[in-house]
Amino acid sequence: MNHNLDLFSDNEDGLLIAGIDEAGRGPLAGSVYAAAVILDPAKTIHGLMDSKKLSEKKREQLALEIKENALSWSIACATVEEIDQINILQATMLAMKRAVLNLSVAPGLALIDGNRVPADMPVACRAIVKGDALEACISAASILAKTARDASLRELHEQYPEYGFDQHKGYGTALHLERLRLHGACPEHRRSFAPVRKLQG
Repeated sequence: MNHNLDLFSDNEDGLLIAGIDEAGRGPLAGSVYAAAVILDPAKTIHGLMDSKKLSEKKREQLALEIKENALSWSIACATVEEIDQINILQATMLAMKRAVLNLSVAPGLALIDGNRVPADMPVACRAIVKGDALEACISAASILAKTARDASLRELHEQYPEYGFDQHKGYGTALHLERLRLHGACPEHRRSFAPVRKLQG
């Protein structure tokens, strides 16, 4: 797998590059998460790729390696209340901005997975479609965002076991929709999302 686009692979000026990715845009419940990672060129982390293509066990293992070896990393989120107030796209952009602002080292450039760049970012940005398969730093951010969000859904399961959040992670599966119809929405459901909104009458 090519982890370096030609545009950034040389990086002779020592520019610190942060990868940014999100997790949890599509689910019906829970916060949306974003992570920012500045990898250390001297500490190679093997096996980085799009988090969705990794097993849960491998993601958790790589997340620990990233946290131990990256020059800087940060995980942030936007809450269900924020998602419902400003919409999921803007909430995702907000989580990404928070992740960059929380880095202990300021990057010179941020590479963002997808085709949009958050407004008012404190650093120069470039969006890369399918970046989590092309840039190692975005792959690392993808893994941290995904593992953080999965952990939050396991916590939600402890609070609201009747919904089965540990199984579907908040996505609109048949099981989740059945439990929604049976129990109604809990405080962590996104009321701006159609399947939940319909239940509110």
